[in-house]
Amino acid sequence: MSKKYLIETFGCQMNFHDSERMAGLLEQAGYESTEDDLDADVIVINTCSVRERAEEKLFTRLGELQHQAVEQGQRPVVAVAGCVAQQEGAAIRQRSKAVDVIIGTRSLKHLPMLVDAAVERRAVHPAAAPTLDLDPLEDVSFPLGVAKRHDPLKAYVTIIEGCNEFCAFCVVPYTRGAERMRSVADIVAEARHAVDTGAKEIQLLGQIVNHYQAPDDPTCDFADLLTRLNDIEGLDRIRFASPHPRHVTSRMIEALCDLDKVCRHLHLPVQSGSSDVLRTMRRRHTREDYLGLVSRLREAMPDIALSTDIIVGFPGESAEQFEQTLTLTEAVRYHSMFSFKYSPRPNTLALKRLPDDVTAEEKTRRIMELQSRQRRIQGELYGAAIGRTEDVLIDSRSRRRDWELSGRTSGNTVVNLSGDPSWIGRTLPVRITGANPNSLRGEAVV
Repeated sequence: MSKKYLIETFGCQMNFHDSERMAGLLEQAGYESTEDDLDADVIVINTCSVRERAEEKLFTRLGELQHQAVEQGQRPVVAVAGCVAQQEGAAIRQRSKAVDVIIGTRSLKHLPMLVDAAVERRAVHPAAAPTLDLDPLEDVSFPLGVAKRHDPLKAYVTIIEGCNEFCAFCVVPYTRGAERMRSVADIVAEARHAVDTGAKEIQLLGQIVNHYQAPDDPTCDFADLLTRLNDIEGLDRIRFASPHPRHVTSRMIEALCDLDKVCRHLHLPVQSGSSDVLRTMRRRHTREDYLGLVSRLREAMPDIALSTDIIVGFPGESAEQFEQTLTLTEAVRYHSMFSFKYSPRPNTLALKRLPDDVTAEEKTRRIMELQSRQRRIQGELYGAAIGRTEDVLIDSRSRRRDWELSGRTSGNTVVNLSGDPSWIGRTLPVRITGANPNSLRGEAVV
């Protein structure tokens, strides 16, 4: 009987891609996937520590697995991976006896070996301490074709690991390490392999994706990488996340304008509308810088859809400074937004140096006001799309209605429509006929 694994993933797109990589490594080692934790010989929990209560979410799940093991009389090998593993290390074992492997963000290639060692160790010493591997592997290459892609039409391709920015609120430099670039040769080879195996869209990943500079070709910056990927035959679309506003260059804007496969959507995190708060956050751009960049982007591409990240209640944020976030939101008119209440994160500069002095009640009031403002803007933008014809990559059946299909515009807006399942994987012109709060409805023009 074959061994089986289950991977549970919390967090960002990079975490999901790390899970695809771990799944591929386990399958290469002879494991088969399962969705049933009672059937799994190995359970990997791939964690995120960017938001509050991430650690408690992990320990709650470990408690469930430990209780389940007592009831069943046997337990799987449990591995904790990802940012909480890197951040907490051996402290995880002190809070849970359910863990056999603790593996950091830069050691994922070792997972099958560590799992095998845990199986052998447990056979001799059932209560042995878990294997701990937090050592960084500076080699960011990955065996071509090993990652098990979750989506047959869309492929994640990592181009940068780690981050050098050290924004005051962000834990990423401490959990994923310093910035390391993948070679352009590896990136293009992986993208071509994804297209050859059915992908129509690739999404480039990196903490600061537009800071890319190829280590194997000094002439290749992010704009040139986009150009090389745009030449791949059979590829329909290129997306990327997340760029930093201060690294958006004129060459990058020209590439966005000129390359037909690069989507007309840019996720451009601003974090705050106040220059003073941005300075405290160590974002290294001002409100004026950001609005000037938006103006340049809209002048070059009037149809570009912008999305963003915003934190409310950052230490020291006054009511007037929060109001500047509201006015910036009105000025930019984002197609979508991820908004969060500030929470102190381990090891960050904000935790070490700044008091968390905005009350929980005020944070809640501010985020509700911001989200209400964004819902109105988003509704107006979606309503204005009615009557237009958009190219939509049909990528799946609708999650709500079996008889509907779903896809996304170049601007990353979800469109639901009636149609033949054989359309999945095709990019079709779709006339927009209606708007919901978070999606559009349309009819294929065929």
